[in-house]
Parts: sequence; structure tokens; C-alpha cells
Amino acid sequence: MNPGKHGNLQMSLFDEWERGQKVKGTDVFSSGSGLVRDEWLSGCKEERALTQDLMSDITDLKNLDAALRQVISNRGSAGIDGMTVDELRDWLNSHHRELQRQLMTGTYQVTAVKEVLIPKPDGGKRQLGIPTVKDRLVQQAISQVLSKRYDPIFSEYSYGFRPRRNAHQALRKAGEYVAEGKDWVIDIDLAKFFDEVNHDRLLWQLSTRVGDKRVLKLIGKFLRAGMLIGGMANQRVKGTPQGSPLSPLLSNIVLDELDKELERRGHCFVRYADDIIIMVGSEPAAERSMQSLSKFIENRMRLRINKEKSHIVRPHQLNYLGHTILKGGSLGLSRKSEQRFKAKLKSLTKRNRGISFDQLISELNPVLRGWLNYFKHAKMKSRLRNLEAWLRRRLRCYRLKQCKRALGIARFLTKLGVPWNRSWTTAGSSKGWFRLSMTHAAHEGMNLEWFKKTGLYSLTANYG
Repeated sequence: MNPGKHGNLQMSLFDEWERGQKVKGTDVFSSGSGLVRDEWLSGCKEERALTQDLMSDITDLKNLDAALRQVISNRGSAGIDGMTVDELRDWLNSHHRELQRQLMTGTYQVTAVKEVLIPKPDGGKRQLGIPTVKDRLVQQAISQVLSKRYDPIFSEYSYGFRPRRNAHQALRKAGEYVAEGKDWVIDIDLAKFFDEVNHDRLLWQLSTRVGDKRVLKLIGKFLRAGMLIGGMANQRVKGTPQGSPLSPLLSNIVLDELDKELERRGHCFVRYADDIIIMVGSEPAAERSMQSLSKFIENRMRLRINKEKSHIVRPHQLNYLGHTILKGGSLGLSRKSEQRFKAKLKSLTKRNRGISFDQLISELNPVLRGWLNYFKHAKMKSRLRNLEAWLRRRLRCYRLKQCKRALGIARFLTKLGVPWNRSWTTAGSSKGWFRLSMTHAAHEGMNLEWFKKTGLYSLTANYG
């Protein structure tokens, strides 16, 4: 299809429906008869009228400067043109007038994104698309302006990628539902959500509230921008690349349709980005809702549900944002989160890393601190004690191996206050490193007080 003709068709969809035709995309904005609701239509017309010159707000120097600061703060690698974040300020100072002109006249050229694959916890790879820093600047500028107009209409039960909202608030709300007796959970997993976003539906959703066609066409360019894979740019026909400043907002705009439908049905739900859970009072109600919502998501929103990962569970069986929900609505640490954290610590404390013990502690501390800061509301005191004891065993093992030979081990343990004869008995043992770290002498020398002196961040001391 001709791109220009396609764009004109997209822009005319709203006008066609405005003339009284039935809504083809969703019931969220329609009455029972399928006709567009007058109040929704009135709000859209008003919003479109107010946003006829939205590009002027996007290209305002104050907005561009705020976008620049955010892109620099986010850091990130260079795109396919090789320009780094550190070079962006000088570039903008020299080219801001030309950038403004190109955006206002619709001549700005979007560059293909660079493919980056990062490991997923389940062992697979997640594909990210890294735009050039110039494109990141423009996307951030668009996102800042659109967010001010969209955030006020988003659902109060949506918590991801929004100002002054976070995962802890989402978890707290889920806990409140459980405390109220909603003890069955519909856990919906959207299959490759960012890769499946339908461009036509997204642009239509945007066109109902954005009157400036220059903005819509520019977003369309970003959506269709190719991804450079193996030296060739492959154009996208659907999806929005993870890794771009605009993707979080666009994903919320897409999924706001689901939020509105859930609200219309009177469901108790929580959504953080594409992580959605619906809380109901019985298993039959959960099964009915799962079946109905699956049809809505797949047939109306044109997204795919991962049948293997979507399920109905009890709150204590849940793994939502790394947590489970206990009786009474309190939060717990999910088993999967604990396993992932131990795998991370295990990787950091490998005995063959070849770095000093002090450097190892300096690498561990921010990881421990950040993890506890996120999971601090979970009930996990006894599990933290076990986790910390396991970590100390690995650190004792690491430190003993650094001594290399029996004489070095004996001298090290003696220096820590272990009697000479016991130090030598331990050092001369034929046990492997891990079993050696579990001996009485190792525990006596590298005790809790010794770990405090190393500066190791204590999970149990900082919890609660």
C-alpha cells in the first residue's frame, strides 16, 4: 500500500466515525448500540481542537532542553550513526534551529534503530531497538508534551511509566483487593506485547486526541523505522521497539483501552506496563472473565495472549512484579525472585573472577542495597537470614581461595584470631574450597564482626 495513501486513510478514520458510523475497533468508547458515545466524541473534538499546533510545544526550546537533560541522564549506547550522548548537547546548540524547522515542516528524517539483544531471566534473548541520540531527543520531546495530555485520562489502576507512580503502589493496591476477599487472580501475559502493537490501531487512538497531523505522521515514521540487523534495515509493520523514549507512553495509550474496558465491566485490577492482574472472588468468576477478556484482547485489540504463561492462581501462588501476596494482603517474596537474585549473587562471587576481595564487596553492595530497596515491603525475615548465611559461605570460600596455598590459609586464619594449631589443621585439609569454607575455623575467623569490618552491606540489618 502507498504510505501516503495509508496515512490519509488513517487520518480519516476519526472523521468517518464522527459522522455516526459504528465503531469498528472497540466498545470502550461506544454505547450499547455500537455508536460513538456523545460525551466521548465531544471530549475528543475539544482535545483535537486544542492540539492543532502541538508541534510548536514539542519544538519549544524549553521542552527540547528538558528532553536533552533527560536523554543525557538516561545515558545509553550510541545508535547506528555513532553519535554518543556526550556529543548531543553540542550538536543541539549548533543545530537547534534546523531541528525546529525540520520538525515544523515535517521534513525530519528518522533513522533506523540498532538491534541489541539482552539476556532474559528465562534464558532467552530480549530484542531492544536503540535509536540514535538525535531520535531519542525528538522522541523524548514528543513524550513530554503528550504525557501532559494523556496522563490525566489514564486509569487510576495503571502504575507503570507514569509520573509519581511506581510498582510498590501497584502491589499495595493488589494487596488491598486480597484483603477485601478477592482471593482468585487472573494473571494475563501478553505475548511479545511490544512486538505485536498494531500501528493502525495505535495511530487511530492517537488521532482521536491529537489534532496536529505533523505529530501523528512523525510518530508513524518512528513506528515504521527499520531495525538494522546484520547490516540491513528491516522495516517494521507492527510493534514499537523497546528501548526508545516514546515506547512506554505509546504502550500505555494502547493498553488504556483495556483499562477502560476492565473499568466498564467493574473489575478489580492492577496494571504495571504490560503486567496485568485481575482479582475476583471465585474460581468460576475467574474462568468466565479469563475467557471473555481473552476474546477482547485478541479480537478487538489485536494482541496475542501467551496461553502457557496466563493462568488463574491464588494470590500466594502469584509472581507479580517479583512478589506474591499473602493472606490479609501483605506482600511476600516470590520464589522465582529469590532464585534470580541468588543466581545474580552466584555469578558475582565466582571463585575464578580474579578480583580483590575489597573490589568484590564494592560490586556486591549496590546490588544488595538496590534489591532490598525494591523488596523491602515483602515479609521475608527468615528467608533473608538464610540468604545472607548462604552468601557469607560463598564469600568465605572466595577469600580462602585467594590465599592459594596451605601456608597462606594458615597465616590468614591465625591473623584473624584462630589458634595456630586449628589454622594449620584446616589449611592442611584435603577438603574442597566450599567444604573448607564451612569449617569451624573459617567461621571463627570470618565471623559476623569480620564481615562488618569488610563493609559488606547487611540485608538483615537494613530490613524492616
